[in-house]
Amino acid sequence: MALAIAHSRGLDGLNAPPVVVEAHLASGLPSFTLVGLPDTEVKEARDRVRAAIVNSGFEFPNKRITVNLAPADLPKESGRFDLPIALGILAASGQIPATDLASYEFAGELSLSGELRPIRGALAMALQTQEEGKAFILPEESAREAALTGAARILAARSLLGVCAHLADREHLPTAVAAGSPNYRPAIHDLADVRGQAQAKRALEIAAAGSHSLLMLGPPGSGKSMLAARLPGLMPDLDNAAAKSSAAVLSLVGQFRPEAFGLRPYRQPHHTASAVALVGGGNPPRPGEISLAHQGILFLDEPVV
Repeated sequence: MALAIAHSRGLDGLNAPPVVVEAHLASGLPSFTLVGLPDTEVKEARDRVRAAIVNSGFEFPNKRITVNLAPADLPKESGRFDLPIALGILAASGQIPATDLASYEFAGELSLSGELRPIRGALAMALQTQEEGKAFILPEESAREAALTGAARILAARSLLGVCAHLADREHLPTAVAAGSPNYRPAIHDLADVRGQAQAKRALEIAAAGSHSLLMLGPPGSGKSMLAARLPGLMPDLDNAAAKSSAAVLSLVGQFRPEAFGLRPYRQPHHTASAVALVGGGNPPRPGEISLAHQGILFLDEPVV
């Protein structure tokens, strides 16, 4: 067939709106055109996809190729669309079956050899994919992160060839297992390590119990940072819903650690942090320290205040 459609996800803050990847092959001078408001990272997918297809043992079509990323008014960024673009081209050229593409969503950056590399925002995308009832195929490392959502079908893939073998029903991709061990928790700072400071420790306990803000005053070296770093240890672990929302925000900037799932984040920006670093921004917009501390602790040292 000359037209194939694959499904993926974009990122718009914490939302992951669906993106339809349409690949069309036509007669004419060979070319490869990407449309649908792609940024530079997405436009560079043309070279990555071409090399990945050839190095995976497939034939790159000597046709006029047009790939549309819909909806056209949604900005597309990062390399997460490499995998669905490659699959759309292979399906449109008849090298893999196109019948099952509608049952899956795909995201993954391709290396030139056809291996899949991890992507940002996998957890945020998986949270919305599970509402659609489709299986989600992701790079292995990203799939372990996405599996923390509890979605029924998160499949882990190592390469473009492995995904094609799965779609052709020759080999089946494994269901992803959530990253990290439930028996392992990273060490957190303990208030019991602090000698003296009875009044400050009592203030920390009251602030933790009532979810109050806390203002610390004192000369440099008096222990303010040391005490603040131990505040998350006084607070209970997050419930499942809160842990997912916190992890989704951290996943957007690639700072999510699976072993810390359920623990409250602790953010201590440098005293020279800019306003954008604190509140977020940029193009495309990224969360700042205030957002990254969601469900946790934000400690602003003296010069920041």
